[in-house]
Amino acid sequence: MTLFRISPAAFALLFLLAACGQQESSAKKDESDDAPPIPVETSKPARGDIYAVYAGTAPIEAFAEADVIAKVDGEVREIFFEEGQDVSAGDVLARLDGERLQLELNESEARLRKLERDYERNVDLSEKDLVSAGDFEKIKFEMEAQRAAHNLRSLELDYTQIRAPIDGVISERYIKVGNTLSEGDPVFRVTSLDPLVAYLHVPEREYRNLGVGQPVGIDIDALSGPPVIAAVSRISPTIDPATGTFKITIEIRDPERRIKPGMFGRIGVVYDRHANALQVPRSALVEELGRTSVFVVEDGKAVRKFVETGFSEGGMVEIVTGLGDAEDVVTVGQIGLKDDAVVTVINADTDDDAETDDDAPVSLAERNGEEDDASID
Repeated sequence: MTLFRISPAAFALLFLLAACGQQESSAKKDESDDAPPIPVETSKPARGDIYAVYAGTAPIEAFAEADVIAKVDGEVREIFFEEGQDVSAGDVLARLDGERLQLELNESEARLRKLERDYERNVDLSEKDLVSAGDFEKIKFEMEAQRAAHNLRSLELDYTQIRAPIDGVISERYIKVGNTLSEGDPVFRVTSLDPLVAYLHVPEREYRNLGVGQPVGIDIDALSGPPVIAAVSRISPTIDPATGTFKITIEIRDPERRIKPGMFGRIGVVYDRHANALQVPRSALVEELGRTSVFVVEDGKAVRKFVETGFSEGGMVEIVTGLGDAEDVVTVGQIGLKDDAVVTVINADTDDDAETDDDAPVSLAERNGEEDDASID
């Protein structure tokens, strides 16, 4: 049997390597124990009503709008309304020259009077059998034809007065005084601003959720302030097979006329409500492997809790199960956070001092902004 002899130098080298390994392992353990707490922000869940909302976008449109056209040829002599002015149905918007039509009407009227006198004379003769029935009927038909021609000339003359077809506001004027118009030329556009409407095309799966009369909130980017409140006025009874959607009509009343046709609206149709629901900010939710959870802080450590969610509205989400009212929910810093990790709540002091109407937590960023505003004042 052959024995391998280890030299003293080699033995010393092995001893040093083992010692270094033990020191490295010990250092990693100490580093893990001494890891700094992870900074997070927390807030307590809020309670309040939360609504189920179907959201979509659509342009705002006028419910009624009409292009006014010239019904006879003629030169524009007068214009009585300008863009932006209110009009009622039947108002005269402009006048065309009607001299030729007036003369034709006068001629037609003279012929009609002559035929009416001939007819009256022949009535007596017909009763006395002094004129044949055929001649009498011929005179009667000529009189009636001339009366129809006279009415037509009168109507054409009246068409030189261009009238508004609907109540509304003049949204566009196409003509100027002195323009020569042909029959069919556009003259004005009249737009009705009461009501305004928005047409929303909704997937068929939402059909059972929506109904006439449901309240609607409309955010219009061009306007500041709270959403405009409207209502669903009509729902199409059919589904478009090409798109799988149905149309709902939303009617908007705007007495102040702040909303203009063509503005773009972000629409939310409210179709259900849960009263006094437990809610957390959407940012607090963590989605992993198809499950939803939140982190809460207990005794300085992060604890993952799996939850079931319900309605979501704005930046808040309803928590159906898995969370209590008194929990401190991590709202900032939960990304990458591990269960049982040591944390420090960096907004703990501000939460104790802050007093808001709805007891909502104030983040560091919001508090810094308030302090900046105060310093400016």
